[in-house]
Amino acid sequence: MTRRLLSVPAVLLRQDTTTAAELLVLRHENAVLRRQLHAPVRHEPADRLWLAALSSLIPRRRWKHVFPVTPGTLLTWHRKSVARRWDYSQQRRRPGRPPTNTACPA
Repeated sequence: MTRRLLSVPAVLLRQDTTTAAELLVLRHENAVLRRQLHAPVRHEPADRLWLAALSSLIPRRRWKHVFPVTPGTLLTWHRKSVARRWDYSQQRRRPGRPPTNTACPA
């Protein structure tokens, strides 16, 4: 959904899309760093989703210069988020044989 929301301004402003997306990445990076001043930088799932969505608006040749993580890390985050979305874990039941009825007197 985030990706689609970000693509609307991209259609309207084709020339400034890359620049605007780069600025959004940098602003988000600053917010993450401000949030974790005295701790090692850890990107939360929401941060990862945001960066993965913005990556579709920026040409790949610029990724190395714009994102605070490597392109491989970005692609891994995206792959994991898609896999998590489509793993059907909500529909799974407990493993093993279902419980049997209590024994009936014969």
